[in-house]
Parts: sequence; structure tokens; C-alpha cells
Amino acid sequence: MKRRILLIDDEVAVLLTLKAVLEINGFDVDTAASGREGRSKLRSSQYHMVITDMRMESDASGAEVIASARKASYHPAIALLTSFPIADEDWRSLGADKMLVKPTHTRILLQQIEKLLASHEEDLSIWSVPAPRSAASSEAKESSKPAAANKPAKILKMASTAKGPKKVAAKLTTKTAKQ
Repeated sequence: MKRRILLIDDEVAVLLTLKAVLEINGFDVDTAASGREGRSKLRSSQYHMVITDMRMESDASGAEVIASARKASYHPAIALLTSFPIADEDWRSLGADKMLVKPTHTRILLQQIEKLLASHEEDLSIWSVPAPRSAASSEAKESSKPAAANKPAKILKMASTAKGPKKVAAKLTTKTAKQ
């Protein structure tokens, strides 16, 4: 199955060049030439990744696309593509997973995209929980286990990494609140 990418940029040359490069490398790519068009496609289709320019029809267009992608039920990886790099804390606070700086060498861009997709897919698999067969049997089973045994091994492994504790705490808080 090909991974689907939504590529959003108002510079047609950049849009068409990146689309060709990504398709040659096995991705299924949809394009949008504005933030408004990108947000519309986010609602009508599902993507593994969204790559958006920061400044398009307005300075806030990229941030609006990122916010829409964050709300999507299918949880795509999100990369901010820009010629004007911003501080890490700024693009992270917007909700992007990665900042890609243009222009860049094709090989480096593809490596960054592959790495982000792999990391994002791993994060999604950690947080997806299979539906219980029945509520009563599930509750009985869970209450008989120690608290640490209820957490997937991957969460415990991530907690021991350098970036893990904060990420794990944030995601566990979110997961607990949703339940």
C-alpha cells in the first residue's frame, strides 16, 4: 500500500517538483495550491502525512492547515515546509512534527520524510488500544493486573529514552482524559 501525502504550497514550481520527486519514490501525492484548498482536502480524504508551506495566501495559512490536520481523526504526520526557518519551539507550538527547510537536497528531504513517517507510525501503534471483547471481562482482567502491567512495553521503553518522560506523560494524560 502506498503512503498518501498531501502537499500544500502556493509556489507551483515547488509543488510540481516535490510531487514528482515523491511519486518517483513510491508515494501517492495529492496537492493543494493554497491553505484553504489544503484544509478542504484534509476533510475529504485521509493522508499518512501532510507537508505544508507556512506562508501562502496569508501568513497564518500554514498554521491553519496544521491546526486542521491535528483535528483530523486519522492523525497524519505533519511537516512544515518553509524557506524561512523558525525556532524549534515555534513550529512545535503550532503542532508540526517536523520542519523541512527549502531548498534542500532531494535525498535529504526523502530521508527526513521517511524518518518522520516511521516515527509517527510507531507513535500511533503505541497509542492504539484494541477494543475490549466485553466490558465486564475487560474490567475483571484489568483489575487483576498490577498497574505497570497495564501499560504497553513500548510506553515503558519510551519512558526510558531522553525525550520519553515528557512525551509519555503528556500522551498518558491525554489518553486517560479521553477514557
